[in-house]
Amino acid sequence: MKDSHWNMPPDKAKALMLAKRQLAELVCDAVNLEGINYTLPEVQTLLDGITVGGHKISDQQVVLNQSNAWQEVFALVKNDQFAVTAEMACTLHGIAAREDALEWGQFRSGGVTIAGTDYNPPPADQLSEMFAKMVDEAEQIADVYDRAIFYFLTMARCQFFYDVNKRMGRFMMNGFLLNNGYPAINLPAKRQLEFNRLMLAFYATGNQKAMNSFLRSCLDEKVINIMKETQIHGHRP
Repeated sequence: MKDSHWNMPPDKAKALMLAKRQLAELVCDAVNLEGINYTLPEVQTLLDGITVGGHKISDQQVVLNQSNAWQEVFALVKNDQFAVTAEMACTLHGIAAREDALEWGQFRSGGVTIAGTDYNPPPADQLSEMFAKMVDEAEQIADVYDRAIFYFLTMARCQFFYDVNKRMGRFMMNGFLLNNGYPAINLPAKRQLEFNRLMLAFYATGNQKAMNSFLRSCLDEKVINIMKETQIHGHRP
């Protein structure tokens, strides 16, 4: 699959290794974007199996859910079992949203709204059709990052679930990237204000251009350079 922006050679083993090393950071940024204030050392400690004091049990559950969902993505990618399907999205949502959403592991059964915008997501009875349409439209997108970002943004705008939609969109985006041998995109919590502003504009219009540029800018330059080393030195790990 074409990657015209960075000219990185695809390398699933290396992309997966880099994402695994980044796990605590991926989890920390994701939960902080949801208003759960864990520091990186606290996340690392919790992922090592040691409870961190001063936090709600419910917040701890969200952190562990995020980590468990990432571990499932890693396993699926490693075993060549990851695919962008409604069934896969629901399976991952069952892990990522456990005890956190009104329902988990299935598409929402009722309507939702998105705070800060007049845009209304599609009704529940259209969600299966909307997911199939997303997959069909994505097949026409040649660039791997454009397609991955299309998955995330479409899932966020359709709100397939009662909650954990943006996190789920990022799991599907990044699972797709890793499965094709490209590094995951981490959304830094320090860029939350910019992210929120651009997402509100996207919800209103459906135009993905600004969010596409923003998400591409979130990919770590160090990660890109490590991926390119495969091409430069002609070896694989």
